[in-house]
Amino acid sequence: MIRFNNAGLSVPADDPAQAPRTVLAPCTLELNERRIAVIGANGSGKSTLLRMLNGLVTPSTGAVEVHGFDTVRQAKSVRRRVGFLFTDPLSQLVMPIVTEDVELSLKALHKDRAKRSASALRALAALGLEHLAHRSIYDISGGERQLVALCSVLAAGQDILVADEPTTLLDLANNELLKKTLGALDQQVIYATHDLDFAAAADRALLVAGGKIVFDGPAPEAVDTYRRLVRHGSPAA
Repeated sequence: MIRFNNAGLSVPADDPAQAPRTVLAPCTLELNERRIAVIGANGSGKSTLLRMLNGLVTPSTGAVEVHGFDTVRQAKSVRRRVGFLFTDPLSQLVMPIVTEDVELSLKALHKDRAKRSASALRALAALGLEHLAHRSIYDISGGERQLVALCSVLAAGQDILVADEPTTLLDLANNELLKKTLGALDQQVIYATHDLDFAAAADRALLVAGGKIVFDGPAPEAVDTYRRLVRHGSPAA
């Protein structure tokens, strides 16, 4: 259970004389579905909403809870349950060799180096990536990097995956591969995307425009609503 309790974010305006700027208007949500998409224009507030889920962004009003843990006061407990996949995998792959990066995610779970290495290889094999284990992250494709980043996140055992536009930098083949991989996961997956077919396949979708959630419901309906907003020239869509 993920709960937004009147959670929102405002930041100081560039001009101190002006009122604070609303990045995400306060909202109250319960996010239970297995697959939830978040759609909307760049700058609409999608990434802010996602980053509130694991404490990367702190709400300026209200609170966010994951399985009863507050994302501010109990951030460590939240991050043990929520993994985050960024748009650009190189922003989170910090070790030069694939298996070393996965091992890094396992450091808190396995103090023994041999056990950690064996567990990393099993995690890679579970996603069909064992052939990349000893490759440099700089010598593999963008799609392979994104899958390795996903593996590193999943290896830590979180039961919720948050993904911020994970297919944006991928070519068609890797885009389809990543979507198929995400679709097969047991974890709850909450993802922002500009791929409206990908969004429509979710169990539920949130449409964010101008810092507000303007639609929350069945994913195909959310996509249709978004298309109508864009066709009518909504500046927030």
